[in-house]
Amino acid sequence: MKSVAMAYYNGAKYIDEQIRSILANMEDTDELIISVDDASDGSETILQNWAQNDPRIRIIKGPGKGVVKNFENAFRHCRGDIIFLSDQDDVWKKNKMIKIQQAFEDPKVMAVVHDAQIVDEKLSSLNETTFEWRDSKAGFWKNMKKNSYIGCCMAVRRSALKRILPIPDNIWIHDQWIGLLAEQLGKVVFIEEPLIYYRRHGGNVTELTHGSITSMIKKRYHMIMEINRRVKEWSEHDKQNQRHIEKP
Repeated sequence: MKSVAMAYYNGAKYIDEQIRSILANMEDTDELIISVDDASDGSETILQNWAQNDPRIRIIKGPGKGVVKNFENAFRHCRGDIIFLSDQDDVWKKNKMIKIQQAFEDPKVMAVVHDAQIVDEKLSSLNETTFEWRDSKAGFWKNMKKNSYIGCCMAVRRSALKRILPIPDNIWIHDQWIGLLAEQLGKVVFIEEPLIYYRRHGGNVTELTHGSITSMIKKRYHMIMEINRRVKEWSEHDKQNQRHIEKP
């Protein structure tokens, strides 16, 4: 079973096209979890119609605390062994889930990232891919400096999420957090094939631009500190379990 986790916020304009492209990838046993922070743009009816007509879709109430906590909420409701992250305004290519599932056949793989064609709101190419834009590749310090982990291009193994969640409150971006911790848990595979159309328009929740230098330094500091803290927690937890096993 595979799950798709979507964090939703007033996405009426593109949600039909996105859901249709996701369902075209899914098998009967898969699920699409849509965590809804707000659907006051008239999209509540759209979402409910989809859920009523396809049992693979589940609509859940979001926490209303921003995109990171909304994704975390979606993750907690997923039941699949592999969890795909999804934005509300892109379009998936038909071979996306199959290509990614093949990469997870290696049990050491904890997360997968694929390339994406950057397009405008009408799906016209902007002549660049996300891998080109971000110089995408694995590596902790590489991705701390310039993040390759774009959520809508990612999937993560459920067993990894058990250690990645909860996401600390001072972490501003969920996908970089997931990718960097997945590197600590095992392998991350980068697929150099655009498997979605990554739509950029005036209403994107995330933008292609950066904040101030001070803001960027602060965010990276928090990321490093929280990752170190989480890895230390794993180590202590594993040591305690080992002592428990060895105790006569």
